[in-house]
Amino acid sequence: MIAAQYFRYGPPEVVEIKDIPIPAIKPDDVLIKVHATTVNRTDCGFRSAEYFVSRFWSGLLRPRLKTLGCEFAGEITQVGSAVTNYEVGESVFGYNDKTFGAHAEYLAMPANGAMATIPAGMTFAEAAPLTEGSHYALCDIHAAKIVAGQNVLVYGATGAIGSAAVQLLKAMDVRVTAVCGTKHVGTIQALGADEVIDYLQQDYSQTTQRFDLVFDAVGKTSFGKCKPILKPNGRYVSTELGKNGQNIWFALFAPILGNKKVLFPIPTITPEDVAFLKKLAESGKFKPLIDRHYPLTAIVEAYRFVETGQKIGNVVITVA
Repeated sequence: MIAAQYFRYGPPEVVEIKDIPIPAIKPDDVLIKVHATTVNRTDCGFRSAEYFVSRFWSGLLRPRLKTLGCEFAGEITQVGSAVTNYEVGESVFGYNDKTFGAHAEYLAMPANGAMATIPAGMTFAEAAPLTEGSHYALCDIHAAKIVAGQNVLVYGATGAIGSAAVQLLKAMDVRVTAVCGTKHVGTIQALGADEVIDYLQQDYSQTTQRFDLVFDAVGKTSFGKCKPILKPNGRYVSTELGKNGQNIWFALFAPILGNKKVLFPIPTITPEDVAFLKKLAESGKFKPLIDRHYPLTAIVEAYRFVETGQKIGNVVITVA
């Protein structure tokens, strides 16, 4: 099978298309013929090792796992002898940031992992981006203990995480103010945002609204700037470390910061989370934004585009 592999950390050009053996499966695994995957911030972060801490998972000096790709959608072609919850021929989607491997024609996946059958009527390309941005958003929303009727600002609403956050929050009956650029205002309004602030025309930090949560989905603002627009017990959460890793330190020392606090939860995803996202997709309350598609053989170009920071939603890779 062909796979996109990397053997050293660095820019997109370190990724090469290789011909490698189809992975063998264990008794509790399934083998998936991958039809679609994505290139996302998780893949980029592990490939570049820009944050050195990622090497504690991927390998200190060089990558331990050569094939990236955490999101996938495809068809089960083989099941292990101990598998009872899936059958050959079922179409599935899911997320695997433990062993990755979706940037290839075949993927071995634990049958009890973060995976579910594809919602009826969805294509592989539509199902592939259901989990990455959304599970980051879901984790942060849960950490902030947001409930119906509260008021949330989502900064960076056009990315995979931000666009998912807008939809997940609206599914919870939360009032959402989204921040994005001029040409994407209509797109974010269509996702259900109650108000959209065009940051090219208005400084969101000068709004008279006060928020229970400010969710920085792109890591381009700060607790200091957002603190004045938080309610007395408001929370700030970011998907990035912040300048000099400040968001981690703010989160660690939250008890001495007063009532307004920074959260920095460690993202996790479970089969139950995937089932929840599937249910939202089936009900029409969540549909990942897709910017563009690339074939697996053009994955370097896909990485380059993702790292421009200009993508809207997700970049899908067609494999099979």
